[in-house]
Amino acid sequence: MIKARQRQNLVVEIEKHFPLDDHVREAFLAVDRETFVPSQFKHLSYQLEALPLAASQWISSPLTVAKMTQHLELEGVDSVLEVGCGSGYQAAILSKICRRVFTIERIDELLKEAKSRFAALEMNNIITRFDDGQRGWKQYAPFERILFSATAKEIPEVLFEQLAEGGILVAPVEEAENYHIITRYYKKNGRITSETIEQCLFVPVLDGTQK
Repeated sequence: MIKARQRQNLVVEIEKHFPLDDHVREAFLAVDRETFVPSQFKHLSYQLEALPLAASQWISSPLTVAKMTQHLELEGVDSVLEVGCGSGYQAAILSKICRRVFTIERIDELLKEAKSRFAALEMNNIITRFDDGQRGWKQYAPFERILFSATAKEIPEVLFEQLAEGGILVAPVEEAENYHIITRYYKKNGRITSETIEQCLFVPVLDGTQK
């Protein structure tokens, strides 16, 4: 009961800033954020702030996760690829909306922790990979949606190649130092177009993997 009330309160706080579509709201009501937060920060799980993770990474603010999720326009979507699994919270939210979630993480420690959370929560529609997510995941492409969970200066061409026709890719793009813009890309007739949505702040995407 307490956790359900905490999730409801979190949704109320998010919607003070950003109205949620029904399917996004339901996803947030279905996932306990504290499961994905390091033990020393559990008491802050349901506040609208980013929190530190292992390996100098961060679990995004629930407000940011809500925005990125909604900007993907996920209703009726089968497959989504996430570049940057982190704590796994974003993937968990996606898993409540999409049939299949493919998530890639370059830091082994983070991925192992996320996988154990998914297993404990019986989130069996999340498929994980230890790799540099900038390469995408050719085996399961094309993806209807692709989500970047880290800031890129530019989106690798290979990811646009792995985006399905009619698909959407959402990413925080670095326009200038410490100035990041959530950008939404569309693939139509093989061509990529984009629109800028709003300013944001994410950790930068890094090359390679880290054991």
